[in-house]
Amino acid sequence: MKEIKKYLESRMGTYGFFFEDLKSGFIYGYNENVQITAAGCMKLPIAVSLIKAVEDKKHDFLDKIKIESKDKVYGTGIIHEFSEREYTLFELLVAMLIQSDNTAANKIIDILTMDKINEDIKGMGLRNTVLNRKTTDERNAKDEIENITSALDLSKIWKHLYNGTYLNRENSQMLIDILMRQQIKNKLALYIPDDLKYEISSKTGDKAGVENDTQLIRLSKGNFSFTVLSMGIPNSVYGTVTLAKCGKMMWDNVMNNWH
Repeated sequence: MKEIKKYLESRMGTYGFFFEDLKSGFIYGYNENVQITAAGCMKLPIAVSLIKAVEDKKHDFLDKIKIESKDKVYGTGIIHEFSEREYTLFELLVAMLIQSDNTAANKIIDILTMDKINEDIKGMGLRNTVLNRKTTDERNAKDEIENITSALDLSKIWKHLYNGTYLNRENSQMLIDILMRQQIKNKLALYIPDDLKYEISSKTGDKAGVENDTQLIRLSKGNFSFTVLSMGIPNSVYGTVTLAKCGKMMWDNVMNNWH
């Protein structure tokens, strides 16, 4: 994985990455504890917090939630395109994860509260992650305060899900399965064969100057988490190309060196 570190050191911007073989425990990181703007990747710990609340019987997936005009947030997602209507909590969860829906994310934050989500973030042992605000149209967001995370923290979430150590095993697997259907796999997974992309659970994030992707990869060779975060990049194409090349280097390393 040293070639990924060397490559990122040559690129414009600030990067953090973390790789872990979840079976052997082999890890490799670079700036893995550096706090970086989370963008849409913040929806991963929000999802864990919601499922935890359902486990604790504070909410139910079948609870009906009304989305009104004042709740709609543009940018990613599709709920803002529809008229006012009710959704189940589970429908909001799926929309937030698969379509990275901002309206769904903000409604879930309202239901849980930022304090509770940040409490769960600490409960997972994530030291570099803070939910500071609700989501916006990330491409045009100008907030001075940002939601922050790190490559190590996002990888810790995958490890919790893989081992069933924060949520129960059934709900951990459910979240992994939902994230296998994440629509955007054009960053770390860009150069991975299409038939194998179905083995990848992922959550991306982006805004001006930021391109992020975090993955859980399950293969016959093993199970791996891989995260690359960036900020201060010149444009989205530059960041996407950078992440895609990192993903290809990681993939080639696993294919050639793992047995």
